[in-house]
Amino acid sequence: MMTLHWRDTPERYGLVSRLLHWGMALILLWQFTGMILRLILGRTPLMAFWVGSHQSVGTVLLGLIVIRLAWAFANRRRRPAHDRTPVGRAAAIGQGLLYLLMLVIPAIGLLRALGSGRGFAFFGHQVVERTGQRIDWMVAPAQLLHSKLAWLLLALILGHVAMALVHQFAWRDGVLLRMAGQAPRRAAGDAA
Repeated sequence: MMTLHWRDTPERYGLVSRLLHWGMALILLWQFTGMILRLILGRTPLMAFWVGSHQSVGTVLLGLIVIRLAWAFANRRRRPAHDRTPVGRAAAIGQGLLYLLMLVIPAIGLLRALGSGRGFAFFGHQVVERTGQRIDWMVAPAQLLHSKLAWLLLALILGHVAMALVHQFAWRDGVLLRMAGQAPRRAAGDAA
């Protein structure tokens, strides 16, 4: 029976890291599915619900990425390390870009919402009242970058998933198992 490890170890990610990773993966899947369907189907009643949740779900994502970054920092010496190879360095850079985009995209989206003058409701609860007064410097970054960076994030996520599958099925090095909470199995000749 597998014991629950809350904190990360050099062999695997702990329960908190895994919950944050897979929970955020589901939230990102929700966000991207909604935006892709809106592009395909246009503005329909189904899309009104989905798109209507985008801002609140994005705010949850922003909160989770802040928690995830704090947790990663607290576990920085305990986490599984990237290999010191070009592939390992590329993985570390890709991971850093994923974290950066997951922080910046919802942050500038929230900034746009706060500066739009339309107020801000979090899952139907009005947090910032409508003022009707637009603040251009708050709206401009998201108008320019929010969707472009989101599509870049989607491309990085697809690359991340592809490389996880390469690690699991081609290289068979157990990297994917770390995020499943299992330590990779060592080959017979490896030192313990």
